[in-house]
Amino acid sequence: MRVLVVGAGAIGLLSARLLAEAGAEVCLVDQSVTGGESSWAGGGIVSPLYPWRYSAAVTALAHWSQDYYPRLGEKLRHDSGVDPEVHVTGLYWLDLEDEAAALAWAARMQRPLLSVPIETVRRAVPALASGFSRALHMPDVANVRNPRLVKALRLALLAMPNVTLHERCAVTGFIREADRVCGVRTAGGDIRADRVVVAAGAWSGELLKGLGIELPVEPVKGQMILYKCAEDFLPSMVLAKGRYAIPRRDGHILIGSTLEHAGFDKTPTEAALASLRASAEALLPALAEAELVGHWAGLRPGSPEGVPFIGRVPGYEGLWLNCGHYRNGLVLAPASCRLLADLLLDRTPIIDPAPYAPAGRLH
Repeated sequence: MRVLVVGAGAIGLLSARLLAEAGAEVCLVDQSVTGGESSWAGGGIVSPLYPWRYSAAVTALAHWSQDYYPRLGEKLRHDSGVDPEVHVTGLYWLDLEDEAAALAWAARMQRPLLSVPIETVRRAVPALASGFSRALHMPDVANVRNPRLVKALRLALLAMPNVTLHERCAVTGFIREADRVCGVRTAGGDIRADRVVVAAGAWSGELLKGLGIELPVEPVKGQMILYKCAEDFLPSMVLAKGRYAIPRRDGHILIGSTLEHAGFDKTPTEAALASLRASAEALLPALAEAELVGHWAGLRPGSPEGVPFIGRVPGYEGLWLNCGHYRNGLVLAPASCRLLADLLLDRTPIIDPAPYAPAGRLH
């Protein structure tokens, strides 16, 4: 089977890898460079920011992925020589308004989320600002160093003889024969395939308009800043008032993020920089003296309730979707891509595919 995957972010890369491992001939195309958009720009927390606020559909993908991530990190490090740094730090939520709902969700889902005294948090995270009074803690939450994850996936794919990668190769349209989609048109020529998988993140909706399909996926801009600190400055992720701090192993600290509806504009703004710096210093006052080494913006693939579209598109034989992961693409990638591969290869799916099916959710 020849499969063409449109979009070489984390979702497209991992989809391609799983299909190629199963013996498919896989061609991967991207309008830019591999993993250069949302996958590169995100924070890489291996959990939804507020998991109890999501539907069971998102939760099912998240839990499967969280359990699988350590194995994925190790396998990619072995296959590519690049360590994606799946870093288990735990996560503290501070002064939540819906703490009771969070604890009830954790009890129902049997997830290790605990109420802890604020003094415990201060001992664990000495850099934390004063003024917080309550905390919840999930000790097993990891973060993944997403630029290294996509680099590892790219190298692992290039080592596979049945994978072809075309970067800077924008798709301009689809090849249709009767009710079948059997490839794409690009500036470099037509590429034909038995199956076409659209995994183009925030651009997926625009692409599908060419087929007359209204996919409710739109770009949602997010800005982040990055500090360089001592390696032991922040031992755990912390989250308060919608903003979070993520420590990397080498002392880099990510602060995020904004939520902006600005079309496909991803220009970093001074207003967002000021807002993010203020949040950073309110959370970790010592960051006022730290070196700010980065500020960027990316585009999330916004979708209704953050539930991705995974599966075949009815009425368009050969066309498949794996897109619309909104804020949780990196969290949900392992399960989403495994589910897509299961469905496309006619295997028993890892979880119930019904909530993600494009049927009934497209216009």
